[in-house]
Amino acid sequence: MPADSTLSKTSSQAYAPDDRNEAVLVHVNGAFVPRHQATVSVFDAGYVCGDGVWEGVRLVDGRIVSFDAHIDRLWEGARSISLDIGLSKDGIKRVVVDTFLRNGMRDGAHARLMVTRGVKKTPNQDPRFIIGGATIVCVAEHKVVTPEAKQNGLKLFTSTYRCSGPDVFDLRLNSHSRLNLIQALIQAIQAGADEALMLDPQGFVSSCNSTNFFIVRGGALWTSSGRYCFNGITRATIARLAREAGIPVFEGDFTLAEVYAADEAFVTGTLAGITPVQSVDGRALVPGGAVTRRLDALYRAYLASPDAGHAALPASI
Repeated sequence: MPADSTLSKTSSQAYAPDDRNEAVLVHVNGAFVPRHQATVSVFDAGYVCGDGVWEGVRLVDGRIVSFDAHIDRLWEGARSISLDIGLSKDGIKRVVVDTFLRNGMRDGAHARLMVTRGVKKTPNQDPRFIIGGATIVCVAEHKVVTPEAKQNGLKLFTSTYRCSGPDVFDLRLNSHSRLNLIQALIQAIQAGADEALMLDPQGFVSSCNSTNFFIVRGGALWTSSGRYCFNGITRATIARLAREAGIPVFEGDFTLAEVYAADEAFVTGTLAGITPVQSVDGRALVPGGAVTRRLDALYRAYLASPDAGHAALPASI
């Protein structure tokens, strides 16, 4: 699949180009190296078989959004796969903070923190072949979403690839293994859409391939039961803000037919917050309807609130 010809300004992960990113320093196991020199071993467990966990965090006006919640989710994921990070929570938070500071970032930035099981003696699945500690990488970039995605909304296509149950692959685990989700996205792109809508094993709507999914029906906000979707921090925040604002919230099973008849739809994620949906499988919706706009305003107020629990960056390392 040619990369340049398929880039879309309305992808849920699309961001505005920024030349400053060519000069960023990347944290690799305690050292800061130029972007184009940042490497890990071909024997690293993350490269060999996707054995690791990650988090993405957003920096807005000198504060890291929901920082504690992201680190807690990383910690839970690492513990669930018996991965020893080798640092305390404060230590791993310091990695992210220092990466932002070393790059002079205070606003409009995003960091991806990646932790793998480490280098292996030979490329295989067995974790007992690890010969060192965990590999810790943090990539911070000047990154804001493209205005086109917010203005026009996303086109979704329902993939034949399903979200799996926790006995197969638990989507609540932010694992480096994403192949089934990538397959779903490729299917959506080839159908002319921006992102894939995915169903659960019973055929109910679950999530998109990289974001959580909401619809609006009769003024109420609907989202999946949560059994088969990402453990989205933005998803939980939006549901909480809606309830606090008196907007009814339904979390449970619903069908594609109910999506097709919805008034509005949007997706949520760390980078973009709320992104409207303009269509699902060719069925047109109102992108950025009244409830979506209200929730987007509430979320932006949450980002700007000094009392929301975001972590303020120190002045220097």
